[in-house]
Amino acid sequence: MNIKTRLKIMLFLQYFVWGSWLVTLGAYMMKTLNFSGAEVGMVYSSKGIAAILMPGIIGIIADKYIPANRLYMICHIICAGSLFYAATVTDSTLMFWIMLINAMAFMPTIALSNSISYSSLSQYQLDSVANFPSIRVFGTVGFIIAMWSISLLKFELSSMQLYIAGSCSLLLALYSLTLPHIAVNKKAISSSWVSKLGLDALVLFKKTIMAVFFLFAMLLGAVLQITNTFGSHSYMILLVTRYFKIV
Repeated sequence: MNIKTRLKIMLFLQYFVWGSWLVTLGAYMMKTLNFSGAEVGMVYSSKGIAAILMPGIIGIIADKYIPANRLYMICHIICAGSLFYAATVTDSTLMFWIMLINAMAFMPTIALSNSISYSSLSQYQLDSVANFPSIRVFGTVGFIIAMWSISLLKFELSSMQLYIAGSCSLLLALYSLTLPHIAVNKKAISSSWVSKLGLDALVLFKKTIMAVFFLFAMLLGAVLQITNTFGSHSYMILLVTRYFKIV
């Protein structure tokens, strides 16, 4: 199996995990667990918290200390365990903490999967600019198929969506063992704590284009959380039909 096909499988599974629960979990918590809107929002806020904190930290570790492919495996093992446990939770506060653990492990894997792809393509002397887009699109395909699967199986209001996501995450952790080894950059290790913590990267914000990009990325991320939280198609259809008094 060539490296491009192997990477396509990795990205397909990466986003299949997310698509299995991201859009439908809100409906499950509100309709099945009877969480309030504020409680559902609290659970989903765990993704935002983790997205701010963890990718940078895990990126430093992957770059300087632990190979990205091994760190990727560790993160998905944690994801699998937290998703399996979340499927049994009925308390909103506990659900927040469990999904926070999940988010702290999962959010960095999005960047790690990209890093693994670029490094692997480089190892096989393939142009990442030319080849990565056709590989990355399989992540989107995986996300869509996951949502379709949950809908067709009628698991939108069931904890089965979390079991499916957890199983897929565990499968991906095992699959990552077959991916090419990604060497750490030992030369990047400096005696400076600023460098060790990755804070020297903040100099990028001196560039106007980076500052503007960061601002709009933050705003887009905030809006995206609304669609993620209440994006279940059945739930949205219910809201629309009630709004227009169709039913």
